[in-house]
Amino acid sequence: MSEVSLSDGITEKGNAPIISVNMPVYNCAVYPTEAIESILNQTFQDFELIICNDGSTDHSLKIAKTYAAKDSRISIITRENLGIVATRNEMLAHSRGKFIAVLDCDDVALPNRFALQVKYLEEHPDVVCVGGDTRLIDGKGRYLTTLLHIRGNEAINESALAGNGAITHSCAMMRSDIMRSVGGYDPERNLVEDLDMWLRLGELGKLENIAEPIVKYRLHAKSASELNGLKQRQAAKRACEAASKRRGIACQYNSGELWRPASDTDSKHKFMLQYGWWAWINKEYKTAAIYSLKALKLKMLNKEGWRLLVCALFKRK
Repeated sequence: MSEVSLSDGITEKGNAPIISVNMPVYNCAVYPTEAIESILNQTFQDFELIICNDGSTDHSLKIAKTYAAKDSRISIITRENLGIVATRNEMLAHSRGKFIAVLDCDDVALPNRFALQVKYLEEHPDVVCVGGDTRLIDGKGRYLTTLLHIRGNEAINESALAGNGAITHSCAMMRSDIMRSVGGYDPERNLVEDLDMWLRLGELGKLENIAEPIVKYRLHAKSASELNGLKQRQAAKRACEAASKRRGIACQYNSGELWRPASDTDSKHKFMLQYGWWAWINKEYKTAAIYSLKALKLKMLNKEGWRLLVCALFKRK
C-alpha cells in the first residue's frame, strides 16, 4: 500500500466498507487466531480488517498471512517495529470505512459487537465514539468477571478527565472522519493514546457505552498496562492536564490507583486475590482455586489466600 496522510482515507479496493477494523500485532502469536476469527465470525459482515505487524519476531505475521490468503477483506501491513501509536495511525491512514473499530490482537470480539455498534452510531449521529461492557478473561481464556462501564456522555467525560479509561480501547468504534479531524493518535501520548483520544473526541461530540458485553478483554502479564502501570498513570495525568487546559477547567485527575498488578509481591498478591474472588462470585470455582494458589505462592502465610481456597473448594454459591 502507498503512503497516505491521515486526512486522505484510501479507496483502492473499490467500494468502501462500513467498518475498518484496526488490529495491531506485535509478538502476540499466542492469541491472534482467536482475535481474527472473532472478527470474521461477526454477524455484521461489511468490514475490512487491517492488521499491522509492528516488527514481530515470532510467527504472528505467518498467522495473519494464513487468514489473509483466505479472505480478501484482510489487509496486512508489515514493517520494522515503530511502536503502538505509529502503528495505530498507520492503520487509520489506510482505513476506508465510515467507522473505525479497534480490536487488539489479544482480545476477542463477541459475535454481535459490530451489529450493535453500527446500529447505535447510525441512530445517534451526535455520538463520535461508542464502547460497551467487557468480559474479563485471563491469559488462558478463563472467565473472571464482566465490567459494566459507565453510561452517558457527561459521566464518561468526567471519568476520562479524572484519568480513567471510561471506554475500553478494544471495545471502541469511532467515526473515522472525526478521528482524522483531531489528527489521529498523538505520538506524545504513548501508553495512554486511547484516553487522550477519548478526551479529544469528547470535545467534538458525544461518547457512549452500550449496556451489553461486546468484547472479551484479556488480562495477562505481557500486556502494556501490566508492564508499564506506573508510567501509564503518570502519562494519564499529563493527558488530563492538557485536556483540562484546552477546556478551560481545573484539572480533575485523581486516578493514581493501578488497575493491573505492578512488579512487587504485594501488588501481585492483591490482584491474584481480586481475580480469584471475581471468579468465585461468578461461580467459576476452578478458576477461583487457581488464583488462590497463585496468591498463596506469593504469600503462603497470608490468611486471605487460604480463605479464597476454602471458598473455592467448599463454599459454593
